[in-house]
Amino acid sequence: MPDLTAHDRREDLSVDRQLALHTAATRLAAGFDGTHGTETIERPLHAKRRPVRHQRQRAHFLPLLAERFARQRLHALARVEGLHHDGRPVVLFLGTHNAGRSQMAPGFFTHLAGDRAVAWPGGSEPGIEVNPAAITAMTERGIDISGEYPKPWTDEAVRAADIVITMGCGDSPSTRYENWDLNDPFGHTVAEIRPVRGEFKRRVRRLLDQLDIPTTG
Repeated sequence: MPDLTAHDRREDLSVDRQLALHTAATRLAAGFDGTHGTETIERPLHAKRRPVRHQRQRAHFLPLLAERFARQRLHALARVEGLHHDGRPVVLFLGTHNAGRSQMAPGFFTHLAGDRAVAWPGGSEPGIEVNPAAITAMTERGIDISGEYPKPWTDEAVRAADIVITMGCGDSPSTRYENWDLNDPFGHTVAEIRPVRGEFKRRVRRLLDQLDIPTTG
């Protein structure tokens, strides 16, 4: 059994989850070797406000989701500190619960831009799960957001983003932002969401054109 750090040895985590987080930390350390130190890497991975903390039915995915969230934060921190920049523009999509609009928009963004640009979603008050009707509406367009989850925005993500798009969460703590005033899918049927979905696609295409990013599909 590997030697666990003090962060790994949390009394509220099972041994399996402790080991899974330790493995995640090892992968992140390899991926950010020469960019971030061990303490910097472990901090977001073991943050108290870990993603999907209320989703008991998805508890077994917790280490994987924590690793994904930590990886995003570490990439953002590397950009802020000037340690890494691959030239790709980053757009941060912010909502309140990060369960509908701010998941649909980056879904279109990634689908259309591919790996030529980066989309990060976040919420001021992250919800429990992504809106099932929003997932269905996006699936109708061949875009799968079922593996996404609500997550909070972070200071480093806001500072690292080239553009911040806000949707119903008030002004962003950044000067580089615009607000998309579109209806929240919460409480609406798939049929009612479809017109909003079309507007998201139109706005994302316009945004990518402004960024001079060629689109696919």
